[in-house]
Amino acid sequence: MQRVTPNTLCRKRPGRRAWIALAAAAFACAPAAAQDWTQWRGPMRTGVSAETNWSSQGREAPLWTRSVGLGYSSVVVSGGRLYTAGWDESKGQDFIWCLDTRTGNVNWSHSYPAAKWDKYHGGGTNCTPSLDGGRLVVLNREGRLTCLDAANGEVHWAKNMVKDHGAATPTWGFAASPLILDDMIVINVGSIFALNKSSGEVLWKSRNLGHAYSTPVDAAFDGRECLVVFNGAGLAVLDRKTGDVIAQHEWKTSYDVNAATPIVSGKRIFISSGYNHGCALFEFDGQKLAKRWESKVMRTQMSGCVLVGDHLYGFDDAILKCIDLEGNEKWRERGLGQGSISAAGDRLIVIGGKGELVVAQADPTSFKEGSRAKVLEGGVCWTMPVLADGLIYCRNSLGMLTCRDHRKE
Repeated sequence: MQRVTPNTLCRKRPGRRAWIALAAAAFACAPAAAQDWTQWRGPMRTGVSAETNWSSQGREAPLWTRSVGLGYSSVVVSGGRLYTAGWDESKGQDFIWCLDTRTGNVNWSHSYPAAKWDKYHGGGTNCTPSLDGGRLVVLNREGRLTCLDAANGEVHWAKNMVKDHGAATPTWGFAASPLILDDMIVINVGSIFALNKSSGEVLWKSRNLGHAYSTPVDAAFDGRECLVVFNGAGLAVLDRKTGDVIAQHEWKTSYDVNAATPIVSGKRIFISSGYNHGCALFEFDGQKLAKRWESKVMRTQMSGCVLVGDHLYGFDDAILKCIDLEGNEKWRERGLGQGSISAAGDRLIVIGGKGELVVAQADPTSFKEGSRAKVLEGGVCWTMPVLADGLIYCRNSLGMLTCRDHRKE
């Protein structure tokens, strides 16, 4: 899988169905090779990696740890390089970092003035960079969108979505990450914008869908290419070519916060929110959204769930849970706090709110822990952990980024 990534197939990328086929092929061939992680929630935008050739235990000492600045940006990884972002309090600037994956040494950095934007959560970066075709695209919490050369950090172009395009900054700052689809960059800043990747020129703009914290996901329904968006106003399905809203369902929470990325499985769409709202499963027939069920069994305030097989794993507030696609709870595990989760193969990679890294089986019958280690101190750990090439990257809100070695001997 390492040779077939969004980065290497930049000129003609496979669609979502092709990626799913590639993933299935990877799972069929054990063990799967290392896989790049080039955007928020990974190459298939599911939070699940096809990589299987790694150790659940990991080594006792970190491979490296370094400060990258305040915030919650996850990492993207490709070709021995890692990209992330954070806010430097001493300089009052946002930094975009390119680090060596094996040493943590800085290959290059780019910075610009930015406010802390502390709304009771520590402040700093909210969004994760996206990497495609040698370009790195970063949106910050104030609406600054920057496209850089991934090799050297040179700026190709920069836009201010607030000043240039009238986007309204939400209460907690913009938190949706850029979504790169072929030569188009999709940005959620309340309205959804499609921009030309090479120039930043606006291709289309949707109507305003409410406060923007959740990253859109692409999906095809009966051959029609769409975007699924979960904003402050609720769930919406858009035509990918035009930005027209095909269907919408209201879903309101306190502060208009719907932050978790929707999960699409066939014609089914799963959403979940915190603030004691809960979750729901919808079915989209190409014209309208039909709600199949709604429950408070899963209330993901920030980090979303992952779908492994036909079960969802995620944090119901501060309780790690497994539920099925009918909304039935299968098991729960207390004590981790409000954390974040990803998956690789048939294993879950969980970072607890206070810095415990747990690897467990993605098993719907019970919680089966494989390893547990304290990897970070201080702040909160709400950022999705990422596995790439046998290395697991974890970050806390204070900006400490640690690389844990889970390569097999």
